[in-house]
Amino acid sequence: MKVIICGAGQVGYGIAERLANEGNDVSVIDNSPRLVQVIRDQLDVRGFVGHGSQPDVLQAAGAEDAEMIIAVTLYDEVNMVACQVAHSLFEVPTKVARIRAQNYLQSHYRDLFSREHLPIDVIISPEIEVGEMVLRRIALPGATDAVRFADGEIAMVAIECMDDCPVIDTPLGQLSELFPDLSAVVVGIWRAGRLFVPHSTDGMIAGDLAYVIARSDRVRRTLNIFGHEEPTASRIVIAGGGNIGVYVASTLEKLQSHARVKIVESSRERAIAIADELSRTVVLHGNALDQQILLEADIEQSDLMVALTNDDQVNILSSVMAKRLGCASNMTLLNNTSYYEFTKTLGIDAHLNPRSVTISKILQHVRRGRIRGVHSVQNGAAEVIEAEALETSTLVGTPLRDLDLPDGVRIGAIFRDRKVVMPDGDTIVKAKDRIVIFAIASRVKQVEQMFRVSLEFF
Repeated sequence: MKVIICGAGQVGYGIAERLANEGNDVSVIDNSPRLVQVIRDQLDVRGFVGHGSQPDVLQAAGAEDAEMIIAVTLYDEVNMVACQVAHSLFEVPTKVARIRAQNYLQSHYRDLFSREHLPIDVIISPEIEVGEMVLRRIALPGATDAVRFADGEIAMVAIECMDDCPVIDTPLGQLSELFPDLSAVVVGIWRAGRLFVPHSTDGMIAGDLAYVIARSDRVRRTLNIFGHEEPTASRIVIAGGGNIGVYVASTLEKLQSHARVKIVESSRERAIAIADELSRTVVLHGNALDQQILLEADIEQSDLMVALTNDDQVNILSSVMAKRLGCASNMTLLNNTSYYEFTKTLGIDAHLNPRSVTISKILQHVRRGRIRGVHSVQNGAAEVIEAEALETSTLVGTPLRDLDLPDGVRIGAIFRDRKVVMPDGDTIVKAKDRIVIFAIASRVKQVEQMFRVSLEFF
């Protein structure tokens, strides 16, 4: 696939890296010569200095025969114009734009991005995507990652196996015998810096991070079986009153009437503005690194500290300070991936990767075949994919035990006729089934092939 990416920042670089590693023809445009040189030096992509919204720059990058443009610069208007120019002058089939300003995304303006106006096929809002991830983590204490598939009926959760985890050293094949109501499948394990798809004879050990696909109404039960019985946080302190913090607070006001939320915001003007916008959330003006401000927020009696400022170091230090002052747990937004390996040492319970969340959203539109959803895990080491099985798919009509699935691929659940089917060896995939499947990065192309329309279909 030939793809043009406008913007060589963290998100643009991450998308370019992933697509280039998969053998796609990638061109990257940015008006910073330094960023373009970095991406040329480090990735197998072509780099162009200029504005991605300008026709001559797009033409030089190969827009005339590009299949997709992904506009992820820092400026919404540049992203929108780049998609418009790509559509009007070069007839690029698929146009993806990152839109940060929430004013553009209000429901009564939704017709703005239609083909008759601004022809953008996919809108990515990082703030909303990250906000939703925060809310999922709050709703599922004990899970270090969580995402839903199949209209919300199937969930993938990452669960850390602690020393007292009841199911460590138990062969995975015996879990369903021990817990008949489990309705969950362990599809991947992250152990000592390596991600692998386990076999039924494998067991988990303390320190493992297990990736589990389950029926959504069984996720709580699954967490309990793994030894995580943490109560849902109701007293929450948010550091940072930006778009993400306000989105999380306003959603909690609507969905959790019992939640008591406080926001610490360093800008006085912003603090006043969001205090007017929110109804039940308490807004405090001050620095999240100020111990006195945290004490005013009753941090010592809080269940959860969520650090969502745009400064990684502030997020880390405020999270650590909150725990030292008595807060039960913390969750930290981190843009710099080099910090991830130190989070546990520092006492950070969970961290969020905004780049990974955005890239996952984009990947579902890059993947070939009937792909409905994609979630990237462990910085691209694997993907959880939801795809629709066609009549010509190699998966259809054969019991799973007789399928020659490659190593590194595991089917976690099937969504059929609005019901969830947990697979076993006798399960037979039918046409139009929606399958949630876990695949390590090197096997993603093979998974795509399973869900593509065969020429024989015609």
